[in-house]
This record gives sequence, C-alpha cells and structure tokens, in this order.
Amino acid sequence: MPRIRPQNVLAAQWTPNGGAIGAPDLTSPDNQVFGANVFSTAVQRQRLPKDIFRRLQQTLAHGGSLDISLADAVAQAMKAWALERGATHYTHWFQPLTGSTAEKHDSFWAPTGEGTALAEFSGKELIQGEPDASSFPTGGIRATFEARGYTAWDPTSPAFILENPNGAVLSIPTAFASWTGEALDHKIPLLRSMDALSKSAIRALRLFGDKASARVFTTVGAEQEYFLIDEQFYFERFDLVTTGRTLFGAKPPKGHELDDHYFGSIPERILACMLDTERELSKLGVPVKTRHNEVAPNQYEIAPVFENSNVGSDHQQLTMQVMQNVARRYGLVCLLHEKPFAGVNGSGKHNNWSMGTDTGNNLLDPGDTPHDNLQFLFFCAAVLQAVDKHQGLLRASVASAGQDHRLGANEAPPAIISVFLGSELERVFGAIERGEAGETTPGSFLGLGTPVLPPLPLHGGDRNRTSPFAFTGNKFEFRALGSSQSLSLPNTVLNTIVAEAIDALADELEKELGQGKDLEAALRPILQRSYAAHKQIIFAGDNYTPEWHAEAERRGLLNLRATPDALPYLVSEETVALFSNYSVLSERELHSRYEVFLEQYVTKLNIEAETAASIARTMLLPAAVRHRALLLEAQLPELTRELEDLITSFVESIKRLESANLADNQPHDDVLDHAMYMRDAVIPAMASVREDADRLEKVVADDIWPLPKYSEILFIK
Repeated sequence: MPRIRPQNVLAAQWTPNGGAIGAPDLTSPDNQVFGANVFSTAVQRQRLPKDIFRRLQQTLAHGGSLDISLADAVAQAMKAWALERGATHYTHWFQPLTGSTAEKHDSFWAPTGEGTALAEFSGKELIQGEPDASSFPTGGIRATFEARGYTAWDPTSPAFILENPNGAVLSIPTAFASWTGEALDHKIPLLRSMDALSKSAIRALRLFGDKASARVFTTVGAEQEYFLIDEQFYFERFDLVTTGRTLFGAKPPKGHELDDHYFGSIPERILACMLDTERELSKLGVPVKTRHNEVAPNQYEIAPVFENSNVGSDHQQLTMQVMQNVARRYGLVCLLHEKPFAGVNGSGKHNNWSMGTDTGNNLLDPGDTPHDNLQFLFFCAAVLQAVDKHQGLLRASVASAGQDHRLGANEAPPAIISVFLGSELERVFGAIERGEAGETTPGSFLGLGTPVLPPLPLHGGDRNRTSPFAFTGNKFEFRALGSSQSLSLPNTVLNTIVAEAIDALADELEKELGQGKDLEAALRPILQRSYAAHKQIIFAGDNYTPEWHAEAERRGLLNLRATPDALPYLVSEETVALFSNYSVLSERELHSRYEVFLEQYVTKLNIEAETAASIARTMLLPAAVRHRALLLEAQLPELTRELEDLITSFVESIKRLESANLADNQPHDDVLDHAMYMRDAVIPAMASVREDADRLEKVVADDIWPLPKYSEILFIK
C-alpha cells in the first residue's frame, strides 16, 4: 500500500472525544453561557457600589478619563470576579502592528513575607501596564534599545476571561503607545477615528434638526472565511507550517466547479468543532450569528451580529484566536491565510460597516422611500464621495502579501475599488443629478409559482458579490479585507475619510441654509454636485471581466494590483493632511505604519521564497530523481526523457530562485525598492519553481511524492 494511504484513513476517522459539549437544555438558566466570561455592564452593575457604577458609566458615556479612586474600586471588583473564575493572572491584551494580539501575564498573588500570599490588583495596575516595546514593529518610532512602551486600559471594550484547561487569565483590552505617546497599535487610531466621525456626523445631524443624538457610533460585522484541514496533512506540509499557505500543489481533478460544497450539509466533525467554537465565543460575549460551508472544499464561514467598531474589532481578533485553538481539539487546523491553496477559492473577511446614533437611528437606512429620506441621501453621498476621493488609501488599508494572491482573482473583488449601489438608489441619485423629482420603485413581491410557498418581498436592487464596496440595504460591505487581517486599519480609514466627506457636505449645507433656503432646496444642489463629481466610482456590473478593467482605466480609477503599488497611498500628502486634520494619525505615525507594512511584505515573501527553495531542492527534486531511476530500471526511455526534461527545467528554476533569494542581489537602502524587487524578481521565480514542481507531481510515482496532495488535504474531512 502506498505510504500516504494509511494516513488518509487515519485522517478521515473521528469520534466525539471526552471533551464533547453535548446538547444541554438551553431553557435552563444554568446553561445560558453568553457573556459568562465578560466583565460586562450587567456584571459591573451587580458588583460595583451604585455610586461607583454610575460614575463609571457617566465617564464612559462622555469619553472622560478615570480618576484613581474610581479605577481602584473597579479593579477590586474585577479582581474578585476573576478569582471566582479561576484566574490567577491578569494581562493587558493589546494589538501591536503585527496584526495579531499580544499579552504579558502578571500574577494577582504577592507574598506577604510570612510564607503566605495575598491577591492584589490596584487601579494603577488596571489603567496602565508597561510591556517591553522593543521587539514589536514600530517603523522607526522606537529603537530596539529603547524598550519602554505603555498599555492603557480601554474601558469601552469589556475585560474578559480566557480559559485554559489548567486555569484562566483576566484579559484587559488596552491601547499600546510609546513613552512619547505615539500609537504603536491598531486600537488607538480606531478610537480616534470613531471620535472624529462622531463629531462630524453630530454636526451634520444638527443641520437636519436632530437635537437629541449626542454621539454617532460606527458598527462592524465581519464575515470570516477560513479553512479547516486535518492536522495530519498540516504537519506533513512544511510550507503550511512555515508560511500558512501551500507553496506547491497541482490542481486536483475536482475542485469546487460542481458547487457541491457551498452551503451544503456541514460534516459532523466540522459541525462539532463549529459548535464548540461558538460556545467558547459565546462565553466571551461574541454574538455569533451565522455558520455555513463556503465555496471551496473544506472552507467555511462564521459571522457575528453588528457591534460597535472598537468592540467588534476586538471580538474579531478573539474569534480568530478561539477558532484556531478549538480546531486542535478535533484534530483539525484552522487556516486563515488569504490563499492557502492555489486554484481554489481564497478567504476574505467582508467588513459590513454602518453609522448609528446613540438614540438608535441607523444613518444608512434608506427607509421606505429613499428619495424622500434627505438625511440618508446626505450620508450615503458622503460615503460615495469619500470612497472615490480615497480609492488608493482604501486599497492600501487591505494590502498584504497574502492579499496579492487573492484580490482580482475570480473569487474576490478586484484591486480596483468601486461601489455597487443597487438599481433603486442609482435611479434616485440619477434623478437628483438631472434635477428630476424621482420616484421610488413600488413595493412588490416575487411570486414563486406555487401557493404552497409564501410570496417574498422584492428588493430594490440585487446583490453584487463581485463588488469591493457594496450597499446592502442599511450598510456598506467592504469586501476586500483579507481573512487574516485585523479590522482596525480599514475601519480607521473608513471612519476618517467619511468624516472628511461629511464635513465637506455640511460646509456647503450650512452655507445654503444660511441663505434662508429650506432643507430640501438647500440639499438638492449639493447632492447634484457631489454625485456628478463622484459617480465614476459607481459600477453595477461584473467586476471580474476584462471589459470592466478597461472601463475603469477610462474612468481614471486606480488599479493597484500589488502591495508595493498600494502602500505609498498611506503616506501621500493627501493622506497625511487628512489624518492630521482629524487627529487620527500623525505624519510620523503614518510613516511608521508604511515602513512596518512594507517590511512585513518583504519578510513574509523572503520566508516563502527560502521555504520554497528548500522544499524544492531537498524534498521534491530527490523524489523526481528516484522516480527517474525507476523508469530507467523499467527500461522506459520515452518516459525517462520526458521526466529528464522536467527535472532539468526544475533545477534551473531552483537556481534562479536561490539567486533571487541571495541578500547580495537584493536592494536594502530603501524599503519600497526592496518590496518592488520581491514583487518583480522573487515572486516570479517562486512561481516558476512551483510550475515545474506541479508538473512533476503529476508524473512522479504517488508513493514517492513527499507532500500530501490537494486531493487529500481538501477532500478528507
């Protein structure tokens, strides 16, 4: 029997283990676990003295800072709650520019000097921590020998307990800054951008007569795509372990062309893993709503209910962490790379974004008659104006080496940013541009041809799944995010550019109203001018077609295919002015991110290139040579010559890749030049090695080929 077949049988076997959660009675209060491990408002109300609780909520509502007496009281209540749940340590949980989270654990317990210990946790320890900042990417803000950095408690995102089989840790969401006060993380700019948008939106709402709303919140709901594969195959693939994606692998006879996996019945083992994951997330207060099979075999999706952008971004980081941890309980590995397998669907993270007031009003809800809903049209026009003006910045906010495999392929939005509005809203804005009254499509229903099935409401516009930025009823769906990506930077960008557009339109509206015009008469010409200037960004067709790429070029839209093309927009004069004006990121903070992201791009590609060269030379080439020996022994000259040609080409490709990988051949004076070298020299060299290797995979004896194949990894569940 070939070497890999018994392993395939083992990988396919699964039985519920002793850790299975079963099916509890969910009507029993004891089994209601949502938020059980969260120091939520309800827990605070229960555990804090009334005056302390009231002062804390007032402080949070008005965005004020905590005084030390209030912080001490909160810390004592939080410590008691955590100890009851088995937490021996606490950590300031933060999000450095690595894209993942970081934590340093400190014990609650301190020795008394009498051979005993007491649990201690002060307001000072709650509010501020001091982890080593020297080893985190800073883009030049902090030198390696300058280690000091601070974490600061973010009380708007609740503390939570992370459980472990042997204990628990109190995790306190925090911001991360240098000792000079500059942001070293993703949270600080996001919070600043939320404040900026709220200020601009409230100003605009006052012009529409809204005197009640005091704050506007942006909300997110991220649809997370991911792969689950058997850990047997994962650990046999050095490329997956090292880089998160397969650097080699021929296309299997069957991919996802039959569409039989999409929305199909969820396999028992996968569903068990999903249910366990959702239970763990429920304890952490993550409001998971949806699960289903995605397009590719062994690809799935999880999606939450909308939340405040800051909390939603924190929860998204937790979701990725919990998914990866729980998968191992079921002999699975969760892959979050944007393109772990060539030739099949990649993984994204659709960022559903909206704006709402503290009085419960969704500013992107058109209502029943969008042409009459002046307030909605104002905010919708602001979004269109922002996206058109800052296409490059939006593309830069989702740029990474993993994304470059995915954006533009026939499974993801292209690198060209465009907006899908839907037919009804296009008609409304078109009528406004022409100075016509405009009409809303009458409500109607879809007849399904049988009285057994109920009639379904007919929406004013179909969905466009190829659009990078689509209006979907009462929100915009930014579909270009990568599956491994933090939500923070794209939402920081969205909040800031929309704040700028709102202010620009509000300036015009104030001027028109100042001339004594009523609201509709004042607003209509503003909407006319804005839509006429920015309608080039609207596209309702198939974003994948070559015709659209040509049309986008005629319109003057940007097509930033690779990360080095996009990232310079992060530090353009326009971007620096924008973020400085709204106090979201300083010029130095922007340049630090630019440097960090380029360095990460170069480093990740260098790791991939060296891994590919190593696997090719030490695993795949020897396998091909052994197969050649078998052909020679069998006296099959025609097959031998065919294989020798492939081996010769493979060896030449390996040498070109190894040459491209040499440090002496790479530019190091400028990080952008280095990134462009990786794009133009290293990536093509890797592609050439892969092409030859994948051809060899199809002819080398199956029991000799050293890597598990796509036909096994993707279809054994």
